[in-house]
Amino acid sequence: MEKKEEQIEQVKNEWTPTEETILKRRSIRMYKKEQVPDFMINRILEAGRFAPSAGNSQPWKFIVLRDPKLIKDLTDTTVGICKLFKSLIDYRIPGKRWRLPIAKFNIKMKPKDLHPVPFGAVTFIADGKLGLWHDAPTVILIFKDVRGVSNPDLDCGIAGQNMVLAAHSMGLGTCWVGFVKLAFQYTRKWKKYFNISYPYKFASSIAIGWPVGDPDGMVKRVTHAVDWYENGSKKTNY
Repeated sequence: MEKKEEQIEQVKNEWTPTEETILKRRSIRMYKKEQVPDFMINRILEAGRFAPSAGNSQPWKFIVLRDPKLIKDLTDTTVGICKLFKSLIDYRIPGKRWRLPIAKFNIKMKPKDLHPVPFGAVTFIADGKLGLWHDAPTVILIFKDVRGVSNPDLDCGIAGQNMVLAAHSMGLGTCWVGFVKLAFQYTRKWKKYFNISYPYKFASSIAIGWPVGDPDGMVKRVTHAVDWYENGSKKTNY
C-alpha cells in the first residue's frame, strides 16, 4: 500500500517519460540529410507492429523508403496531381472565379479531402512552397487491409502513432503525410511498383529523420470540454 501511495504521489508531481514523449513531440518539417540507422527503423516498425488492433487482426502493411530517387519520383507524381487539381478547382486565382461552382461540387463530394486546410495545402504543394516529406531521409508508407475487423483506419492510426512516439523517444523527428495518397488514387504506376492490390489500400505515411535544431517541446493546445459522469452526477471538466 505504501509503495502504491508513493507511486501515486510521484505521478502527481511530475510527468512520466511516456507522457513527456507524447506532450513534447511536434511535427517536424526540416530534416538533416544524415540517414537514420537501420536498427532504429526496425525498432520503430516493431512499435507499430505491437499496436493493438480489433481482434488482433493487425490490418496493416508497412513499406520503408530510403532511396532518395524513389522518394523524389513519388513526390513528383504527387506534386503533378496537385498542379492538376489546382488548375481545375482553385478559384482564388485572379480571373478564375468561374471555378467556384466546380470547387464547391468537389468539396461536397470530398469534404474531408478538400477541407480548407488540405485545399490550401494543394496549392502550396503545387507551387513548390510546401514539401511533401520535407526532405526526410526515411519514409514509412502505411497501407490498410480493408478486410480488417471493425475499423482498419483506426488500427493503422494507432500503429502509426506508436511509431512516431517511438521515433521521438529516440531523438528523431517525424511528420504525418497523407497527400501522397493522390499518387495511389489517381495513377496505377505506384500500386504496381509496390505490388499493392486488394485488399490493401493506402492509409497514410510518416516522414522520419534527424530534426534540424531542437523544435520539440510542449505547446498550448485548445482545451475541449469533457463531460464527466460519476456517482450519479455529471460535471464538465476543461
